[in-house]
Amino acid sequence: MAADAGVGISGIGQVALTVDDVERAIAFYRDVLGMRFLFEIPDQGMAFLDCGDGTRLYLAHVESPAFRSDPAVYYKVASVEAAHQALVDAGAEILSPPHQVHHTTTVDTWMCFTKDPDGNAVALMEERPAS
Repeated sequence: MAADAGVGISGIGQVALTVDDVERAIAFYRDVLGMRFLFEIPDQGMAFLDCGDGTRLYLAHVESPAFRSDPAVYYKVASVEAAHQALVDAGAEILSPPHQVHHTTTVDTWMCFTKDPDGNAVALMEERPAS
C-alpha cells in the first residue's frame, strides 16, 4: 500500500479521557499539569484543555462502563526532572521518578509517571540529545 493511501490523517486533534468527576479532573490537568483550559460543557459532563501543541484533551464523564477509557497518554515536557519536581510540589502521587527508557546514537528518551485523580496513567516524556 502506498504511503499516501488511506484517509489522509495529518495528526491527532483530540484525545478523549473518561473521568468520574470533571471538575476534579480539570483542576488536576489545569493546575497540576499546567494545561490551558479551553472550555467546559457542564450539562454534558465535558471539558477541553490544550495539550500545548493544539491537540485537545477531552475530559468526559460517561455513565456507561462500555465507554470508559483506559489510555496511557504521554505528554512532552522540556525537562522531565523539572516536571517531576512540579508534580512532587503539587502533591501528586509519583508512580515512577524520572528515568531513561531508551537510548539511540542521537536521542535519549526520559520519562516519569503519575496518575490523575481517576487513576488514569499520566506519562511525562523528554527527548534530549544523546549523552
